[in-house]
Amino acid sequence: MSLEILLALLAATVQAGTPILYATLGEILTEKGGVLNLGVEGMMLVGALAGFLTALHTGSPVLAFMAGGLAGAGMAALHGVVCIWFQGNQTVSGLALTIFGTGLAGFFGTPYVGRTAPGFDKFPLPVLGDIPFVGDIFFQQDALVYVSYLVPPLMWAFFRYTRWGLGVRAAGESPAATRAAGLNVLGFRWAALLGGGVLVGFGGSYLSLAYTHLWTNGLSSGRGWIAVALVIFAFWRPSRAMLGAYLFGGVMAFQLRLQAMGTALPSSILLMLPYVLTIAALAFSSWRSQRTEAPAALGVNVEPSE
Repeated sequence: MSLEILLALLAATVQAGTPILYATLGEILTEKGGVLNLGVEGMMLVGALAGFLTALHTGSPVLAFMAGGLAGAGMAALHGVVCIWFQGNQTVSGLALTIFGTGLAGFFGTPYVGRTAPGFDKFPLPVLGDIPFVGDIFFQQDALVYVSYLVPPLMWAFFRYTRWGLGVRAAGESPAATRAAGLNVLGFRWAALLGGGVLVGFGGSYLSLAYTHLWTNGLSSGRGWIAVALVIFAFWRPSRAMLGAYLFGGVMAFQLRLQAMGTALPSSILLMLPYVLTIAALAFSSWRSQRTEAPAALGVNVEPSE
């Protein structure tokens, strides 16, 4: 493999991993607050459609990206009504959210299949884009990729140093102790759920605004489920989420290039690669860690205070 091909593959790895990174960070934020959300796949699809339609009708990619985030938050709010307000089963609600989001995006998106919309194009960052090798991979991307570089360290600092971040962690670890300290557990859970929904929606809108610049049904192609698995692989740590997202992005980029090169391997085998890696990564994480690092109250409903 020539250096030019290798650089192109690694650059494609970063781009392919970016929507997974946004979605994984959104799920980490949600689960840190104690809410399990398995609706990421449906939320990404709704976010992708909302971003695409906004870009198509307004011509503003920035506004479209924001619309995708709001759509993700709206879907998360439905999950919150069921699980936080009505104390419903979080697993069942998340699965229902995926089915609902997939159907919603398919119903409203079918008339737009194959159409293109304005989006984000690649441009090199001054100075950084000229760095040999590293600049070609990381700093000749689109604006949303550059933003994604900042989210993991900001989220780490949020959890470690801010009052709101510590409150979110406390709500996910020990709701009773958090309430005894005079903090609003349900308020922190709502904030984590809606904030995570925004990030998941960003991941979906990236697919239609930067990764493809067009709409097709099933655009997320299972990336939401990969993001859910990556939370466990990352041990609920934003920095590890970045590594995991690029790992899976690399597998996706590699199998697409193998198909384009006309490999003798059946296409169905190549399409399986990201999901086989998902299973392997989860098995490896379980083997390496004898204790879970999940929030202690993850998936446990909290009764409203008197």
